[in-house]
Amino acid sequence: MDDTNNKSDEGLVRTIGTGALGANIFNLVVGAGIFVLPGVLAAKLGSAALLAYIICAVAIGLIFICYAEVGSRITRSGGSYAYIEEAFGPFAGFVSSVLLWFGWAILSDAAILIAMVETLSLAVPELENTFWRVLFIVVLFAFMITTNVIGVKSGVRLYVFNTIAKLVPLALLLVVGIFAINFDNLVITEIPSLADIGAGTLILIFAFSGAECALNASGEIENPKKTVPRGLLLGIGCIFILYLGLQSVSQGVLGPELANNTEAPLVATAKAVFGDWGVKLLIVGGVISIFSTLSGDILATPRVVFASARDGNLPKILAKVHPKYKTPYISIIFYGVMIVIIALSGTFKSLAVMASGSILLVYAGVSLSVLKIRHRDGPPSEDQFKLPGNAVIPLLSCAVIAWMLYHLTVQEALGLAALVGASIVFYIISRMLNKKNS
Repeated sequence: MDDTNNKSDEGLVRTIGTGALGANIFNLVVGAGIFVLPGVLAAKLGSAALLAYIICAVAIGLIFICYAEVGSRITRSGGSYAYIEEAFGPFAGFVSSVLLWFGWAILSDAAILIAMVETLSLAVPELENTFWRVLFIVVLFAFMITTNVIGVKSGVRLYVFNTIAKLVPLALLLVVGIFAINFDNLVITEIPSLADIGAGTLILIFAFSGAECALNASGEIENPKKTVPRGLLLGIGCIFILYLGLQSVSQGVLGPELANNTEAPLVATAKAVFGDWGVKLLIVGGVISIFSTLSGDILATPRVVFASARDGNLPKILAKVHPKYKTPYISIIFYGVMIVIIALSGTFKSLAVMASGSILLVYAGVSLSVLKIRHRDGPPSEDQFKLPGNAVIPLLSCAVIAWMLYHLTVQEALGLAALVGASIVFYIISRMLNKKNS
């Protein structure tokens, strides 16, 4: 097809098809969370942990079917931010952007950095010592920041290599581990309380989130009216099968002992299935997977910070470009330093829950944008994806999101409210300063 006939209104060439979008979603979502969460969920829900996956899959399905409609209607680049801004204006767009790049990206990266150090400490016990742990984290991020400041090509090569390497151990554990399952361990012996299921689902949403990032390139998706819903279904479906399979293998192999392995449950499962070499395989796989996610985020997310600063929403210094390497080096350094500071001051579970809360607020905004755009512009046209049941699915999506957010602790809820409040104050101040300068 001639590129001139396949360009978006932004001048970008639409080359991302259904398979590529689904694969990108799978790659973006499958990261560090699955290496830690099976044990965390088992400790919370026992043998009923599999229920949380089913509930979470239903919730994610409701949320992303809303993405399918709004993504088929709003086809410019920006993903969640673009959808919310289009529906509710620049103020809501700004708040959602802060929730995305700080509340989700930085907090989730800090959480998985903690998970990586915990996994690596199984092979390198010295990392249990605070001094060596801090030194390792600082040196690691100094390397990653430098790699991305030097140039985007080196960052992309690092990301592609890690992406290929991280999936092999997971696939091997899933395929071989199925034959080692004791199915008695999968029997639900006690139904947990609704509150515990809600808290478990809130933690689990951390491992399912990230698919929306693939829609940031909406301006380069081929025939988005069909590709977006199909790609979302393909990617999320494959992720659900993988996650449910790994939880089943871990629980089926370790049984009640899984609840005692909250730091590296898949490593313990691999040891039971493969022996000592399985431990090494999963440690390497876990570290590579987490490093892949971190390297991908530090490549992409600072560009969001840079763009926001360029547009006057953040301090202008974050929009500086390196005179030699032509990269947004201040934004890259700022992003990396923030991850290190937060990782050194938090725990995986608390940061994962806060990150989940932030992304759930964004999901709610996208679900509501379906209703707002329908009210303003009418229902989707025949060649656009249309949700069945009119307002039912967006309202159900918001209800499920509210149910999960209800299970935040008071401290977590206050932290999330403070982040939203700070973004509102910053928006007002930046608008006042821009008005004064103009």
